[in-house]
Amino acid sequence: MKEITPSYLKLDRNDLESRVKALNDLASPCTLCPRVCRSERRSGDKGYCRTAISPVVSSASPHFGEESPLVGHGGSGTIFFTNCNLCCNFCQNYDISQQGIGETISVEDLAGLMVLLQKRGCHNINFVSPTHQIHAIVAALPLAVDAGLNVPLVYNTGGYDSVQTLRLLEGIIDIYMPDLKFMDPDVALSLADAPDYPDVVKTAIIEMYRQVGDLVTSSEGISWRGLLVRHLVLPHDLAGSEEAFRFLAAEVSPNTYLNVMSQYRPCFRAAGKAKIGDHLKTSEYNEALSMAKKAGLYRLDERHPKRITF
Repeated sequence: MKEITPSYLKLDRNDLESRVKALNDLASPCTLCPRVCRSERRSGDKGYCRTAISPVVSSASPHFGEESPLVGHGGSGTIFFTNCNLCCNFCQNYDISQQGIGETISVEDLAGLMVLLQKRGCHNINFVSPTHQIHAIVAALPLAVDAGLNVPLVYNTGGYDSVQTLRLLEGIIDIYMPDLKFMDPDVALSLADAPDYPDVVKTAIIEMYRQVGDLVTSSEGISWRGLLVRHLVLPHDLAGSEEAFRFLAAEVSPNTYLNVMSQYRPCFRAAGKAKIGDHLKTSEYNEALSMAKKAGLYRLDERHPKRITF
């Protein structure tokens, strides 16, 4: 397959700069995400996500543990942003997402990190937890482009994203990689303080798919564009797996590139809690795979991470 030029390189510079302005306007008072907390981030108010206006980064490095189409031979250039607009009580990266481990940097430094990861041979720039810091990411993009950036951009999100914000990313983001965490509002409230998560994530994924479509790859199997959905199977079916898969197949695409994930373990505040404090059983995971098969979806085999059918 012919490689696809990253979307942002096709944008008129004036158009890109207008997106920068629009996102900065949304960032303070902040309405970037569905919380709509309206925090005055430019004045130092940190709002729900505990983040002021400048980017805060925990780490930046080639990552070889992501999905196969992102990793290739050079790795996925991951930039882990500190803090999060969700409050998942089982988060495995809670030191970053909840405890704020990271360093405040400038937009210029963020652009430099993007270019550095490309120079290290990464196939893409993978923004992890970008939702609350997307204004800074897009502000850094023109600087990175001027310095030679030309690899795809990955929006690696928990899925709690505003369509208003996502529409400003059309033509900028090449690969959307959202989580599809929960399908029950009560579960979403108790586990992530977001009872509207099921409705929000479904609307967000539909918008993401509208922009980029099914996942496409180069002749070497490296993804350049499209949607990749992650679904972490939770104990006692707290994630609502069957409903999640049915949604993807019926309302998004039966060709959705899906990673059904089995690595749940009780972390952070989940340990000792009823149901969410239990470890995932192999039988529960296998049942989720059967549900995905019944829905007619593709999946990623965790032992052999290639796109396969059942």
